[in-house]
Amino acid sequence: MLNFVLCDDNLNILNKLGSMLESLFIKHNYNATIALKTSNADEVLQYVNSYPVNVLFLDIHLESNISGLDLAKIIRKTNKSIYIIFSTCHLEYTLLAYKVKTFDYIPKPFTIEKLEETLLRLYSDMKELPKEYLTLNSKSIIDQNDIQYLKKEGTKLIVYTNNSRYETYSSFNKIQECLPENFVRCHKSYIANINNIKDIQANNNTIKFETHECYIGPKYKNNFMEVFNNYGNFTNNLEYSNNTK
Repeated sequence: MLNFVLCDDNLNILNKLGSMLESLFIKHNYNATIALKTSNADEVLQYVNSYPVNVLFLDIHLESNISGLDLAKIIRKTNKSIYIIFSTCHLEYTLLAYKVKTFDYIPKPFTIEKLEETLLRLYSDMKELPKEYLTLNSKSIIDQNDIQYLKKEGTKLIVYTNNSRYETYSSFNKIQECLPENFVRCHKSYIANINNIKDIQANNNTIKFETHECYIGPKYKNNFMEVFNNYGNFTNNLEYSNNTK
């Protein structure tokens, strides 16, 4: 269980942040809880010194006897491991915030997309990211369920999802070892997610997804079709063009 502490002097923002985080905990099945939600800097300091806290969301510009930045400096003197994530609409404080080993900085107003991106990186950094997520680099963490296929293009690895395309430099064989059994090599340059296949046109060796398509190579065709046909639960919504000649 990860314990989150939230501190912001604007109660509306504080409550909104809490609700957004709780919705993301549920969405991603994170074993986490908001242990404290407050606008009082002294209360944060007392809580952090008394109880285990993993993540602190902290407003930089607190209207109190101590700023969020100064509070972070005090906490850092005794706690080097807590993840500090700053939030503010005062952009001039950004560089100062990173001097206290800040994990991330989120500008106000919050968006659920930015918050989700930060949480995914956070859990990846903690090595507690659920297995259904694929980490390409420090900034690209992808839900495997959204992946249609992966493509090798020279030294680059390109991942196509329902709505996006990601590029990184990684070994094709190495990345396949990180993927579950529904990802099957179908070509020397492609790995397909069987779960997301909408149609297989066997006459021209084409695999169609919702928004993209890739191909079946002669060397991989027999094995791919054997795996595909043996996993009937993957083919419920498939429009299969059964012309294998």
